[in-house]
Amino acid sequence: MDGALAGVLMQSVYIEGANVPFGELTPDQVRARADELRAATGWGPTARVGAVALAWRELALAMQKAQAGRVDELPEEMLTELAPRLWVVMPT
Repeated sequence: MDGALAGVLMQSVYIEGANVPFGELTPDQVRARADELRAATGWGPTARVGAVALAWRELALAMQKAQAGRVDELPEEMLTELAPRLWVVMPT
């Protein structure tokens, strides 16, 4: 694992009342995050949240397909591509 990926996996995500490292998130937590963001999507400035919610849904589906118990079990290239879309790291 390279340093960039390690940094992504250690980024904190606030979920269930606590900060959890991104790499330790479970499928249930990822689905909950997608649902939470989808519920917050509206019009105007909050419309942009929809794309982030969709990325979290994609992550949940990828975890299900790979039968991954944690985010860090997914392939590196998938995580580095998804992380900015999830806003785990700032998009460039």
